[in-house]
Amino acid sequence: MKKILAFGASNSKNSINKQLATFAANQLKGVEITIADLNHYESPLYSVDEEKACGVHENAIRFHELIQESDAVIVSVAEYNGLHTSAFKNLWDWMSRIPMDKPMNIWNGNPMFLLSTSPGRRPMNNVMKISKELFPHFGTKIIADFHLPSFNHFFKNGEIVDATYRSQFQEQLRLFQQHIDAM
Repeated sequence: MKKILAFGASNSKNSINKQLATFAANQLKGVEITIADLNHYESPLYSVDEEKACGVHENAIRFHELIQESDAVIVSVAEYNGLHTSAFKNLWDWMSRIPMDKPMNIWNGNPMFLLSTSPGRRPMNNVMKISKELFPHFGTKIIADFHLPSFNHFFKNGEIVDATYRSQFQEQLRLFQQHIDAM
């Protein structure tokens, strides 16, 4: 059984991105799911001085191990002021300092279902565009991607309620499931 790691790239206790990542993971068939909460992996603000004094923070190592133990990843990226959240970026910075077999292989070669959502109605947020370009350089292949605008309008009672967005999501989920099944 394939192991899937899913998380929202936000430390908000009520993260809409964590809700979307959890929803997507729970739609998959025949997999073992781990839902991660970035609040359990807080680390001091990354700096070279902190790393020299204390080494790579243990929570970054723990999160990196979750990625290493997984066969695929579902991440829903949150956007604060047009970029990744500081909690995710800080964890990313720490993980980039962990010695790896291949330089900068943060995602461990795992295939990814990249998601994003926001309270606004824009068809795609900036961080989704950035992630689609950046993440493959750090060891992933994005198999499927989906952005749900206006989360509070289109996601209710644990479901995507808009037929068009639901259909788009299901198509991307199908692609991801097919890839997992073929692994």
